[in-house]
Amino acid sequence: MAVGARSGHEEPEDRPDNPENVESAGATDRAESAGDSPDGGGTALKKPRSFWKELPLLIGIALVLALLIKTFLVQAFSIPSDSMQNTLQRGDRVLVDKLTPWFGADPKRGEVVVFHDPGGWLENTQAANPNVVQKFLSFIGLMPSAEEKDLIKRVIAVGGDTVECKKDGPVVVNGKALDDKSYIFPGNTPCNDEPFGPIKVPQGRIWVMGDHRQNSLDSRYHQELPGGGTVSNDEVVGRAIVVAWPINRWATLPVPKTFDQPGINAAMGMAPGALGVAGALPIVLWRRRKLTSGRTAG
Repeated sequence: MAVGARSGHEEPEDRPDNPENVESAGATDRAESAGDSPDGGGTALKKPRSFWKELPLLIGIALVLALLIKTFLVQAFSIPSDSMQNTLQRGDRVLVDKLTPWFGADPKRGEVVVFHDPGGWLENTQAANPNVVQKFLSFIGLMPSAEEKDLIKRVIAVGGDTVECKKDGPVVVNGKALDDKSYIFPGNTPCNDEPFGPIKVPQGRIWVMGDHRQNSLDSRYHQELPGGGTVSNDEVVGRAIVVAWPINRWATLPVPKTFDQPGINAAMGMAPGALGVAGALPIVLWRRRKLTSGRTAG
């Protein structure tokens, strides 16, 4: 008589008191606990930080970057008048390179530059009254400043240059007539409304004029002020390099070719060399005389 029946399966029963099962369960528990421990070789999954918790940090970084860019790289400026037509229209937004002046570069002839009021140029201009949001956006460089008294003009002559313009004549720099048809307002004369010169531009200063000559109170109209109508290089914020807004007005602001004509730098470039020769000549003659007298005495 049979005392037991087989189940038909070859595997042992899954009993808690089975030594093999106890050992297997223990190994599984150890493997799981090893995966959860920091030094057990497993990878613990971290819960991602909420987007709303990271948003203030991202905004803070963006504001700091915007402030740094405005301070050291580029800044937006709004054109408030018609004095630079047709190169620039009222309401245009231009980007101004502020990095180059940090490395000691001086303004060059033909560049369009933004500069602080040297004193008295904008005395009759009504000051803007921006709201708090506009002030903040201007401070970080996301909006043109509405409070600063800045002007934008084209550099015609730099320190050491001689510039003049007679009635019905062209603007002349260092004896070279400028061909300004490519940039002055159509129908304007170079200076018939206010002839000037000749004027010797002091070192470290620039002579500026608007492209809309008959609608620009530029260097010509401030000769009675300190500096004789010239602007100190230290007052220059930077060079306007591109019209950024509106989109259909996007354009770069290159230097017209007339400012690169041969000989325009001659007066300025030869002066230091001539001074050097003049200063060295007496020393050479004195040394030559001394050597000659020494040989004679010997």
